[in-house]
Amino acid sequence: MSLMGRRIDYFDDPAAPAANSVKPSAAAFVLCDGAVLLTRRTDNGNWTMPGGAHDPGESLSRTAVRETLEETGVTVRLTGVAGIYTDPRHLVHYTSNDEVRQEFTVVYRAEYVSGQAATSSETTEVEWVPADAVADLTMDRSQRLRVEWALTQQGIWIDPTGD
Repeated sequence: MSLMGRRIDYFDDPAAPAANSVKPSAAAFVLCDGAVLLTRRTDNGNWTMPGGAHDPGESLSRTAVRETLEETGVTVRLTGVAGIYTDPRHLVHYTSNDEVRQEFTVVYRAEYVSGQAATSSETTEVEWVPADAVADLTMDRSQRLRVEWALTQQGIWIDPTGD
């Protein structure tokens, strides 16, 4: 195992550890010329939209723009919201500090502004993936749901209330 630890995603798994944290995060769904901007994470090898945790002193929308630039080298402009994801059945375990987060992510729609796709310390690959090739990539269940929703729907995903 690397010094940075691993990220392990659980969905509706009775063997998952209990959540001990909820941390707002933001992601950017960037579609340009029929291709989606995606990164491959260093901590689990899965493909994902660029995004990350909200820092004190910034808006959540600024988080999405900052994280996209940091992880991909690409500057984006936000154009809307694709979805709000807070499903308590999705847990993320960070083994480096034993934090187990309940999902809380706002996915923004964004358009490409400038920059060349490049890797960072958090990514092993950054690619503009043709929309019809996304299904072939390794992703956790929640990430796949987010990308598929953003590709096929114009509305905003809102988690079911469980009622």
